Amino acid sequence: MIVLIFLICLAASTIGGICGIGGGVVIKPLLDATGVMSVSTLSFLSGLTVLAMAVVNVWKNRKSKAIDAGRSLPLGIGAAVGGVIGKQIFQSLKAAVGSDQLVGLVQAIVLGILVLGTLLYVRNKSRIRARSIRNPWLCGAVGAVLGMLSSFLGIGGGPMNLAVLYYFFSMDTKQAAINSILVILLSQITSLGATLVSGAVPAFEWGVLAAMASAGILGGLLSAKLQKKMSAEKVDVLFQILLVIILLICVFNGWKAVGGI
Repeated sequence: MIVLIFLICLAASTIGGICGIGGGVVIKPLLDATGVMSVSTLSFLSGLTVLAMAVVNVWKNRKSKAIDAGRSLPLGIGAAVGGVIGKQIFQSLKAAVGSDQLVGLVQAIVLGILVLGTLLYVRNKSRIRARSIRNPWLCGAVGAVLGMLSSFLGIGGGPMNLAVLYYFFSMDTKQAAINSILVILLSQITSLGATLVSGAVPAFEWGVLAAMASAGILGGLLSAKLQKKMSAEKVDVLFQILLVIILLICVFNGWKAVGGI
């Protein structure tokens, strides 16, 4: 089973890194569907996997012209704050409902809605006039919302990052992908910090953590390399295919969660 988990995380981290969605948006719902671990444990380990991928990817792209300090830095700071808020919302929901199945259902529904909205936007973005926000406070607010959603969903990122970066900052696919990974990196650092400080670390197997983290690191290296070779058009096509797959997985997980309640 560990080998299967490693391969899933490697593929998700590589493709997610190229597209800028982190990989957790694939890892979380796909492993959720297999039922190999609890929702809390999967959210925690998925976040760590994506954090490992993001550290490597951002380091490899640190000199990229796509990173604009005037916008990227406030986005990242906002994401860091949002990461803490999202983790607190997740813990509060878990304590309130007391059921992993119900928490998983809520996550599947929210993620499914976000993925569907992103797919519709991406398919029609050529007909939608994009903005170009420069105000650092607004950049920070956008980053906070993205960080909060990513942390709450336990996916360490998400397709909504790209849609938001397309619309509010007029970024092309490759620019949005690199900035999205930066947002993911900072939101996951603070999300992990909040989990450690609150003592809410779920039970997990160290072997599984090692397999997922190493897959994230390798995926970060591969994605950074492939990202530079692929055109924005190819990244866009890959992103849309991935959205459809994620949407189908969300529907399956929602149906499964309803049956388990």
